[in-house]
Amino acid sequence: MNITISDNWLRDYLKTKAASSKIADALSLSGPSVEKVTRLKDDSLYSIEVTTNRVDCMGVYGIAREASAALPAHTVKASLVPLKSKSRQTFAKTVRYLKAEVDTTLCPRFAAVLIKGVKMAASPEWMSQRLERVGVRSINNVVDISNYIMKELGQPVHTFDYDKILKGKMLLRPSRKGETITTLDEKKHTLPGGDIVIEDGKGRLIDLAGIMGGTLSAIDDKTKNVLLFVQTYNPLNIRRTAMSLAHRSEASDIFEKGTDPELISLAIRRGIDLFETLTGGKAEETILDIYPNPPGAKTIALDFDFISGFLGTVLPKHQIGKALTSLGFEAGWRGKSLSVKVPSWRLKDVQIKEDVIEEIARIWGYQRLPGIIMQGALTEPLVDSPFGFEAKVKNILKGYAGIEVYSLSLVAKHEAGQGALQLANPLGEDSSFLRTSLLPSLARAAGENAGVKEAFHLFEMANVYLPRKGDLPQEKMMLAGIFVNTGFRQAKGIIEALAEELNVTLGFIPEDSQYFQPSQRLLLKCSNKFLGQFGMLETGEIYYELDMALLKLGIQPRQYKKIPSHPAQIEDITLILPAKSRVGDVIFAIKSTSPLISEVVLGTIYNDAYTFRLNYQHPQKTLTDSETEKIRGTILKILKRDFGAIAK
Repeated sequence: MNITISDNWLRDYLKTKAASSKIADALSLSGPSVEKVTRLKDDSLYSIEVTTNRVDCMGVYGIAREASAALPAHTVKASLVPLKSKSRQTFAKTVRYLKAEVDTTLCPRFAAVLIKGVKMAASPEWMSQRLERVGVRSINNVVDISNYIMKELGQPVHTFDYDKILKGKMLLRPSRKGETITTLDEKKHTLPGGDIVIEDGKGRLIDLAGIMGGTLSAIDDKTKNVLLFVQTYNPLNIRRTAMSLAHRSEASDIFEKGTDPELISLAIRRGIDLFETLTGGKAEETILDIYPNPPGAKTIALDFDFISGFLGTVLPKHQIGKALTSLGFEAGWRGKSLSVKVPSWRLKDVQIKEDVIEEIARIWGYQRLPGIIMQGALTEPLVDSPFGFEAKVKNILKGYAGIEVYSLSLVAKHEAGQGALQLANPLGEDSSFLRTSLLPSLARAAGENAGVKEAFHLFEMANVYLPRKGDLPQEKMMLAGIFVNTGFRQAKGIIEALAEELNVTLGFIPEDSQYFQPSQRLLLKCSNKFLGQFGMLETGEIYYELDMALLKLGIQPRQYKKIPSHPAQIEDITLILPAKSRVGDVIFAIKSTSPLISEVVLGTIYNDAYTFRLNYQHPQKTLTDSETEKIRGTILKILKRDFGAIAK
């Protein structure tokens, strides 16, 4: 996700003479990527992309720590100015002003302190200006302090009106399915269950933890006593709740990435300092701190030769140690062995020795590492790779004016099909199921182009997900397309042309089905296997779909015949056919009449008159008129008998 950092704010904790452009370059080359620097009259704003694994960089202080390590690697002096607090409160498991029961599987660390005699007022200009420059609207001193700490440290905090917490009691627990809570934005939520909530001594839900506070404990103009609440949550629960309720906040974006529980001590002390300075309140002498299972220290051992081999170059030991200590790691050498203690804010990110080497490399400078061209034999091509065949099919359809489209595999329930797999954490109702057919997606794409009056053909080649009992769905690659403002025979001709170019012999079997007009749907068959379907939809478009695996299996090896040395006799026959006659059956009947009929093509249609062009050809001689006349007579008799056709 992207965050915005003020240069003036950053320099509270970054001691350097470097210009903002140099800071941006150093960070981008050795740390979080700075996407843009916006110049203001008296400030600069950095737009920074923070990757999911680097939640420690979600605040000004974390970025300052990164910049203090990155700038020296680019020959610019820089150092981190530690954030110091005047707060001297002690931490305790119990306090007299609040009774708390906490499910520590949901909240590994729960810290709170009561601040009495708070005076609500507008924030000082320096605070409101900093917040507004990074995209946060200034409200009042109490609310602004919460937002300020989150932007500064990357640690969300929450404030309750202490007098609204009935009986001075808080119970942090998983929600029960169907419970409701109204959040600060006046939205009422029905909870799916398993969400992290806090109830007070009267059993009222006062906080949807990690997402947004509740209205029942909200700060207002009459607030005198504030409970400053700082905590860390199980990221899985936060993610699940934010997705299921489609209710995201900046706090939930941070919590779902897994915050550092050790940061809570600094955050709550920083909060006390700001409250006492800006609101005139007085904090209690003891901070409630429920923290039964602090994470243990993590030490990773490396060998000098392993580091050198991995980097492809030899770095001096002192440079390796300097790169690590600048980032907060504790590094110590004993001979060729390096022992690295990982800081609390990197425990989830740095797990193995290769992670440590990555930290060394980026601070030393990727651009300073030697560039070596990869060596070795080229890999063998994939056996039976489908990509070439798929590209060929796409190119054939594009040659017939087909337009390829790409649509999402995730669709709404009414488009998914029976038995479709539902996602546990969908982004929304319109993308909560895996589709079992490409038809809804293509129909929607055609509808979005309803203003086009000319004929057009959209096609897509993508997976569908067919349900299987007790197992994950079967992923099947399908080719599907939809013709708009196109005649039935023209569309069918394109499918036949595709099959012909692939050397696949297609058979057509009439069969009605849902979504198609009566007597306007054909099953596509090849070698006794059903490839798919083709037909006119109830809405008037023509739709087809083909199983790509079966289509590929249906390809026959091409057999070349010697060019006949004797010319063909060519003639046209016009037939009056009864309504609903199937032209394909007529052509098949004509071809089956004699082996001397080498080709039959439908030429023109006028009302109920169909003109067919026939080629008569003998491999060893030129046929005479009497011989072709005899064959023609047989054809007309068969067509009259079987189809009621009348020669015109």
